[in-house]
Amino acid sequence: MTDKTKNEQVKKGAVNKAKANAEKQRRFRERQKDAGKKLVRGYVTPEAKLCYDEIRDKTGWTDSEAMSNAMRLMYAAYKCGQIKLLNEWLRKNER
Repeated sequence: MTDKTKNEQVKKGAVNKAKANAEKQRRFRERQKDAGKKLVRGYVTPEAKLCYDEIRDKTGWTDSEAMSNAMRLMYAAYKCGQIKLLNEWLRKNER
């Protein structure tokens, strides 16, 4: 086998692998959509989407601001030892 033939086979393999990955991603997105989930920086349940929309409506934050502030809140709760309190509040308020 010549070097040219080997290179062509390697390229074909890479193209086939890329197509297979794209097909897997497409099927995953379809399954998530069929399950009623919506893509918002990751797939979320309809209940989580309602909470997300409520936060955005009340605060006026953009998508990036909401995600950034959510991470800050979680980190602050973690550093202050308040994760249990936060989880209890979420359960109590059915969130």
